Amino acid sequence: MLSFASPEFWIALSQIVLINIVLSGDNAVVIALACRSLPPQQQKKAIVFGSVGAIVLRVVLTFFAVMLLDLPYLKLIGAAALLWIGVGLLKSDDGEENLEGHSNLAAAIKTIVVADLVMSLDNVIGVAAAAKGNVMLLIVGLIISIPLIIFGSAILLRIMGRFPVIITLGAGLLGWVAGEMALSDPAISVWSAQQHTLHMLAPAAGALAVIAVGKWLTSRNAAPAAPAA
Repeated sequence: MLSFASPEFWIALSQIVLINIVLSGDNAVVIALACRSLPPQQQKKAIVFGSVGAIVLRVVLTFFAVMLLDLPYLKLIGAAALLWIGVGLLKSDDGEENLEGHSNLAAAIKTIVVADLVMSLDNVIGVAAAAKGNVMLLIVGLIISIPLIIFGSAILLRIMGRFPVIITLGAGLLGWVAGEMALSDPAISVWSAQQHTLHMLAPAAGALAVIAVGKWLTSRNAAPAAPAA
């Protein structure tokens, strides 16, 4: 169990906050699209109530994810999912353009909650992996992340637009956490504990793999578009 005084606690906390920031950027788009048809005085209510509802569901899902990750082989599956999520983050294949705006406050809140829940599955897996089963670390990380998600995501979207390297670093972080997560699976933890070199190589390999595959897929998708243009 990590303690507040240990460097590992603060490293894991930083990972949770960064994962939340990077993977919650698209949630700002969901909120904006769902609220765009509301009167100005109702937009703030929709943002607050929708975000609170989505965050409550996200916390519940994350707690379940932390418990489930103690079962054998699930961390290996979760690590593979994290690698896929990291690659998808670099590909930037988002579907927010299909989200409809609503002129009704209740409908807008429902849209925010449901869309955020579906889009936050990657966030839940990433945060649960970074928490390493530490419930206190999970709670502190989510508490710090909540105001960043609600109030700062729109600003962060603009920052990411100007400095795309943040997205690359975030994707690499998911690959790093995936490498750590795979080695801690109960099915192989006894063996991996004896492989000291592997504890540095596996996270580094995960980070490099995510960035390399993500960049390769991005360049491959961009190649057919160039002749068409």
